[in-house]
Amino acid sequence: MTHEDAAHSYGPDTLALHTGIHRSDANEMSEGLYLTQGYAYDSAEQAAAAFAGDIDVYMYSRYANPTVTAFQERLAAIEGAPACFATATGMAAVFVSLASVLKQGDRLVAGRALFGSSIQVFTNYFENWGIVVDYVDAHDNADWARALATPAKVVFVESPSNPMQDLVDIRAVATLSKAAGALFIVDNVFATPLGQKPLELGADAVVYSATKHIDGQGRVLGGAILGSDEYVNGPVKQMIRQMGATLSPFNAWVLLKSLETLGVRVKAQCSSASQLAAWMDVHPRVAVARYPLLPSHPQYELAKSQMTLGGTLVTIDVAIPEGTDPAGTEARAAAFRFMNALELFEVSNNLGDAKSICTHPATTTHNKLTPEGRAAVGISEATVRLSIGLEEFEDLRADLAQALDTV
Repeated sequence: MTHEDAAHSYGPDTLALHTGIHRSDANEMSEGLYLTQGYAYDSAEQAAAAFAGDIDVYMYSRYANPTVTAFQERLAAIEGAPACFATATGMAAVFVSLASVLKQGDRLVAGRALFGSSIQVFTNYFENWGIVVDYVDAHDNADWARALATPAKVVFVESPSNPMQDLVDIRAVATLSKAAGALFIVDNVFATPLGQKPLELGADAVVYSATKHIDGQGRVLGGAILGSDEYVNGPVKQMIRQMGATLSPFNAWVLLKSLETLGVRVKAQCSSASQLAAWMDVHPRVAVARYPLLPSHPQYELAKSQMTLGGTLVTIDVAIPEGTDPAGTEARAAAFRFMNALELFEVSNNLGDAKSICTHPATTTHNKLTPEGRAAVGISEATVRLSIGLEEFEDLRADLAQALDTV
């Protein structure tokens, strides 16, 4: 099945099983794992032609590997993208997607609500390299219109954002980005390739941490950049090849097999997350519950228009006494009591796993931000990010209920 034929004929769950298959002469059912760093040539002339770029053959696994190719083809088919290049980690995907096209004096416009490591890259590296970084309140279309009234090289957003699940109007920002001459990149990790299609909404490229839902079982690291053939197989491919942020064949094989169950896992997790969000939204010991397809979400209508699944994450602020400083130690203590009382939720900074996870963003994923920076994107000491796994729904609700009794 070719990628072109598959993309027009089958749904994502079918594509996850029948694309990216490169069988050897043994005609194996399970995809092959090619653990090799290099490849032999038929002749010295073939090697010379390969390095001259006259022929396309496997040369070195930092450049390309059959197992990695299979993963790239399968993920591209599910995403509906012309091209995909895999990376060693999700942050490698974020970095390369931007650094491969930015240079000194260029302007990067980014949503203010971002993963902490992304902000660290922008602040400690890009700005020091002479790249201008402007931040926008990503949920505010007027702020985007202001920021993109002047030319920019790249626009970068998360939607939904980590951890407060603010949404970007992808269609509107795509239009503004195009007018500003900017490449528009969306970090789609929270939504997953099943819950949101940024390329169909007008984005130019999508990045993933494959470590999250794509693996989904806490085993390996990986990332991916998807977009046009010109972009992915041009600057992205060249930078990854030279800097070495390549996905290993073993990790690629694990992720390739994980894609086969992405649909059943994510749909089940989203179902539980949606029900738990609705339950916590009215719980007296939850001050705020954030979930894109929850009617109380301030961008609920936008979520319905651009997302088909609400995601596996629910972000809450545990209730604290009136007059308590949300940035203070009492608020943190309340969040910690809740987290430590949970029995089925592991305390970890990962997400998208088959096991449920709880995270305190202010002291982990976003601890490098100043208190003012966290407050600007809605993160308080009472904020807890919940990644909903594959446990029985009633077991998860009972666990949350008993833990909330400690708040």
